[in-house]
Amino acid sequence: MKFVIIGCGRVGAGLAQTLVSRGHSVVVIDKDPLAFEKLGGKFKGSTILGVGFDREILLNADIKHADGLAAVTSSDEVNVVAARIARDIFHVPRVVARLFDHRQAELYKRLGLQTIAPTGWGIHRIADLLLYSNLDTVYSLGSEDAELVETEVPPLLVGKTVRDLTVIGEIHVVSITRSNKTFLPTQGTLFREGDVLHLAVLMASIDRLKELVGE
Repeated sequence: MKFVIIGCGRVGAGLAQTLVSRGHSVVVIDKDPLAFEKLGGKFKGSTILGVGFDREILLNADIKHADGLAAVTSSDEVNVVAARIARDIFHVPRVVARLFDHRQAELYKRLGLQTIAPTGWGIHRIADLLLYSNLDTVYSLGSEDAELVETEVPPLLVGKTVRDLTVIGEIHVVSITRSNKTFLPTQGTLFREGDVLHLAVLMASIDRLKELVGE
């Protein structure tokens, strides 16, 4: 898969190295040439010097063929502008924007942007948001130790029950949307093809959830 990262600070550099180590193609954009030193001499991705929301810079990064973009500069404004350009103009499938001002988080969620806060979210979590398209975080709960996640029921769970996807104290099916109607299921409710699930899951149990849904 191909990813574009805007911002080569600690988070951006760490994210770039993580994605490359997982076998993905990565292009890092930053306006400071010294920032790329954080990547180290053995970095196998590409770097581009420039402003991350500049159209020509993004085209040079081959954004038209990108599977995901992460805007993780130190500026909320730059991150949001870059994320909206990536999503609305270039139709990048997975877009994540780093956000320092928690007060703006709900607004950006209503605009359809996946945002992350600098506390409670690690480099590997950002990588997961870019890589796993079937699990969409709808809301971070409380101290961000838990999330409300949305996913379409995978084929391997069709015909099985809510009980098969429940891990007491870790993963719970909160609601099911079926034929444009949402209801609260019981443990015996059968999953049907096309169901959209909302699950409450502990951050520490994300990998277990991926196993259960076949990620």
